[in-house]
Amino acid sequence: MFPIPTDLADSIPGASGVADALASMLQRVDEVFRRELTSDLPPVRDLTSHVESYRGKMLRPTLVGLCGLAAHPAWERNPKADPAAMLTDAHAVVAATVEMVHMATLVHDDVLDEADVRRRGRTVNRLYGNEPAVILGDYLIASAYHLCASLPSPGPARAIGRAAMITAAGELLQLHHRGNLSLDEPTYDEIIRGKTAELIATACELGASLSGAGRGAGAALADFGHAVGSAFQIQDDLLDLTGREAVVGKSVGKDLEKGKLTLPVIHHLRACGPTRRGASLALIGSFAEGRSSTGDPDMSRALLDAVRETGSIEYATARARAHVEQAVRGLETLPVSPARSVLEAMARAVVGRDH
Repeated sequence: MFPIPTDLADSIPGASGVADALASMLQRVDEVFRRELTSDLPPVRDLTSHVESYRGKMLRPTLVGLCGLAAHPAWERNPKADPAAMLTDAHAVVAATVEMVHMATLVHDDVLDEADVRRRGRTVNRLYGNEPAVILGDYLIASAYHLCASLPSPGPARAIGRAAMITAAGELLQLHHRGNLSLDEPTYDEIIRGKTAELIATACELGASLSGAGRGAGAALADFGHAVGSAFQIQDDLLDLTGREAVVGKSVGKDLEKGKLTLPVIHHLRACGPTRRGASLALIGSFAEGRSSTGDPDMSRALLDAVRETGSIEYATARARAHVEQAVRGLETLPVSPARSVLEAMARAVVGRDH
C-alpha cells in the first residue's frame, strides 16, 4: 500500500518497526477516507468508489507519517525508540486530507488532458464525462476541508488550504504557457514547485508538526518535500515522454499533445542547432495542433530520438537527482533514526522509477 519495499525494510536496521507503524497509520487513513466519502446517493457513491482506484502510490500520506516519525523528539532521547505509538489519529486525518486534495487534482488534470487511463484503469472523465469529473473533483476538495476542520487546531486546515491555492496557481501558470515553445527553465521550475512540490512539502511539514517537532525540523522537512516533489515531477515528465502506457499505468504523451513543454524538451530546444530546432518545433507543433498524434510511433520516435541526441534525457535525470541530493542533505538536521534512513531511501527511489 505504501512505497517501502520489503527489501528496503530488511536492509535498514529498525526499518521494519517504521514500516509497521506506517502500515497501521495507513489503515486508519483508509478507514477515514471511506467514512468521509460515504454517500447515500448512488451516483455519488459510484463516482467516489471508482476514484478510490486513483489511490496508487499513497506517497503524500506516507510522507505525513514518515516525516512524523523522523522528526519525533523521542529519537533524541532514545535512538532505539519504538515508532508504534508515535503516529496519532491527527496524522491519519491530515494524511487522508492531503490525499483527497491530490486526488481532486488528478481528476481535474485528466479532464484538462483528455486522458483515458489512470492507474491502469479508465479515468472518471472517460467513463462518466467531463461534467461529473469536474464536480467530483470539487466534491473531493470540499470533503478534504470538511475532514481537516474536525481537528482541534485550525493550523493544518489553513496550511492545506494554502497548499491547494498554490497548487492551483501552478496549474494556472502552466495553462497560461500552453503552446509557449520558448518556455524557459526558471518558469518550468516555478510551475512544478507550485503544482506538485507544494502539497508534498505541506504533507512533510504537517507530519513533523503533529509529532511535536520544533519549527527547525518542520522547515527542514518542508524543504525536503519541495526538493523531492520537484524531482518527482521531473521524473513524471520524463515518463510522459519516454514511457509506455502499459508500464506507466496512465495515458502518456499528453504533455506534447496539450502544448506543454517539460524539462527534457526545453533543454533540447535550447541545446540543438537551428536546423534541428526547426524540425523539432515542427513536430511539437503538429502534436499540439492535432495534425499528428503521440500515438503515431514514427512521429514520436523522431522527436524522442532528437531529444536523446542532445543529451536532454540525461540532463533532466541529472536535475532530478540533484533535487534528491538536496533533499537528503536537508535531513542531516534530524536526529539519526530508522525513520530518517527510510525517508532518505524513499527520496533516492524517486528517480529511476518507471511508473
